[in-house]
Amino acid sequence: MENKSHAIAAGTFVLLLAALLIAMAVWLTRDNSSQRVYELSSKDSVTGLQPQAGVRYKGVQVGRVTAIGLDPQTRGNVLVRIAVSDAAPVTATTFASLGFQGVTGLAFVQLDDSTEASQSLATSIAHPGRIPMRPGLMSRLTEQGGNLLKQLDEASQRVNALMAPENQKVLFTAVSNLSQAAAGISQLTRHADQVLTGSGPEGSASLPRMAAQLDASFKSIQLTAERLRDSAEVVKASAEKFRLTNVRISEPGGTLEKIARSTEALAAGTATLNTILLPRLSRSSDEATRAARQIGRAADGLAEQPQSLLWGRAAPAPGPGEAGFVPPLDQ
Repeated sequence: MENKSHAIAAGTFVLLLAALLIAMAVWLTRDNSSQRVYELSSKDSVTGLQPQAGVRYKGVQVGRVTAIGLDPQTRGNVLVRIAVSDAAPVTATTFASLGFQGVTGLAFVQLDDSTEASQSLATSIAHPGRIPMRPGLMSRLTEQGGNLLKQLDEASQRVNALMAPENQKVLFTAVSNLSQAAAGISQLTRHADQVLTGSGPEGSASLPRMAAQLDASFKSIQLTAERLRDSAEVVKASAEKFRLTNVRISEPGGTLEKIARSTEALAAGTATLNTILLPRLSRSSDEATRAARQIGRAADGLAEQPQSLLWGRAAPAPGPGEAGFVPPLDQ
């Protein structure tokens, strides 16, 4: 009986201690902060997400996952209910995605906001507000995995086609051509080395001889440039003289002005000749013509009556009806 009482006492002590530890754990882990309930509906898998998983807003712990189930409103979607602290700025533009902790595979809900909207998302226990769910990193990698595998398959097929027997012959031919090209480059390098060092056969091109020729050419060019410079100075002096001559010709009282004045005087003299001298010459010519006519008539009269030089001109014979008119005899 004594052993039974000791066992009962020990069992009672263990039970009381366990109850005390549970009470202390509940008391220590209690959350007295006010929380709001939201729902997440996702068409993607939520593998790794469990109840009591953390809810973070931009990396800051703000709540917990309270329940996970199927969405009765959207067929095939997963419904996740979360409890979030009132301090979390959940707005109408807030969205959720799944994040994973290291290599453990445990997931948590990551909340983020694309804009800084001031309007909070309305929610209640009876009608929780719904936050849209976007694919997380693992979901995007899973979606891209099929494309990557397809591209790898296509790349392997192309490699296999490239390594076909006929293509191998082409590759071997290309490698042989590359070897020949390398040999040609090596020979060209040796020739270039001979040109640079001047160690080639006599009469072959070498850099020292080319340098000497270039030096002589540069000296000739320099001498030509000096001659051109002297010629340029002469041309410059001639141009300056021409400019001075042009200035002297064009300046007031210069040659151009004198020529203009002489031209004006010649034009005035020509006008005077046309207006005064030519009419006088014309009148003198007329008078000379009349005098010549009179002289001609006098010469004719003298030829008919030479005695008129001594006795003067005889009176003209009387005409018909005048006294002393004698009619001519009929022949």
